[in-house]
Amino acid sequence: MRRSSGICLPDSTHDGRRPSVTAVVKLSVIVPFYNVRAYAPDTLRSLRANARDDFEFLLVDDCSSDGTIELLERAERELPGAVLLRHARNGGLATARNTGLDAARGEYLAYLDGDDWLAPGHFSQLLSSIEELGCDFIRTDHVQVTGQERTVHRVPHGRRGEVLSPRDAILPATRSTSVDYAFAWAGIYHRRLADRGLLYFTDGLRTAEDRPWIWRLHREAESFAVTGHLGVFYRRGIASSLTQIGDARQLDFIRAFDQVIEETAKDRDAAELLPKAVRTYCAIISHHMSGIERFEPAVARKLRALSAGALRRMPQDHLKDALNSMDSRRAARLRRLRHRPAASPAGAAV
Repeated sequence: MRRSSGICLPDSTHDGRRPSVTAVVKLSVIVPFYNVRAYAPDTLRSLRANARDDFEFLLVDDCSSDGTIELLERAERELPGAVLLRHARNGGLATARNTGLDAARGEYLAYLDGDDWLAPGHFSQLLSSIEELGCDFIRTDHVQVTGQERTVHRVPHGRRGEVLSPRDAILPATRSTSVDYAFAWAGIYHRRLADRGLLYFTDGLRTAEDRPWIWRLHREAESFAVTGHLGVFYRRGIASSLTQIGDARQLDFIRAFDQVIEETAKDRDAAELLPKAVRTYCAIISHHMSGIERFEPAVARKLRALSAGALRRMPQDHLKDALNSMDSRRAARLRRLRHRPAASPAGAAV
């Protein structure tokens, strides 16, 4: 079970639209918001187009300062099933999702980000699929939206509409697999996973928060399925998004992947799974290093030092195999980086 995040949360107030404590809630949808006033109206309209009497929408305001909260207050009054939860201070996406999960009462759970949106009836379709298949969770495709361009992104798993073992979908190490499709909002999850602590995120992670989460889910859940529902529209290229900002929060990917390595190393199948975890970690480090010019100078120096330390902490036999399996350009970049001075433990806290 999850530990308290330490963030103060005033009791939510609402106008009676939330189902009573005795009503059955079939699905809880957790939607964090932080300074997305320009995009929140699309998100909220799409939630209305997905509303049902047995759905609840947990709108978590992560201490917005741009007027987002006024939109959420109105949504709590007008959107069926909406419940507004407020953070007293900003905690990041992972912590905001955990806040919603703590308050959720549904038999099933789903996530959405406050700047994305849904096709009408998307959640009803997902709910029908997971009830029909009877599995722990479902992963689904999505549409990526960059300006006026829309691109379909598929779950990297070929077998559809069939109940499978999540653990079996982690490998092979050298190909993109389900653990690389780390989007919490691309699916639906049974409450029993939350009861086992598998749906919570690492509090305070600002980026890569989905990575330890998806790995834990695939290692420890019993069953899953993949469907082709195209009902989630994922907005990219937003100037305020952390993926577009080169500040120290981006470096949280180090903490996230250190956690993946640490937890996977304790798994009963560590020898088989660690090569995948190490290779993915290396690929992400290489990706950030290839775009290091977008970081502030001090952050870029810290990125180099932290990444060098991360390469040294990895299981060295698996690291050697990972580098040998990569293209020569990426492998050379990482080998050079490994010989740089590592950050001190104090410097690693980002």
